[in-house]
Amino acid sequence: MKSQVLLDERIKQNDNAFAELRVVLVPKAVRGSVHTFKYSLSLVVEGECVSRFDNEAGKGDHYHRGGDELPYSFTTIPALLDDFWQQVDIWRQS
Repeated sequence: MKSQVLLDERIKQNDNAFAELRVVLVPKAVRGSVHTFKYSLSLVVEGECVSRFDNEAGKGDHYHRGGDELPYSFTTIPALLDDFWQQVDIWRQS
């Protein structure tokens, strides 16, 4: 099986911010994860990533909020997207 891009888009949030979403179905799990998705969902504000969910090889599933890196319990792509957009909503309210 080849890798298959499932989601790859940039969504403008305002003049200074955008969300960048990329999800790829991969032939085997990324080292540190137990599922066959490689993902990176980022909120970038004024050129700085303020929130990101990803599963970097070796680190497994986690997310970044500001300067903190926290564990993330991946279940499904829809749940991941919901969790990401919840973080975007928190940013909008701040």
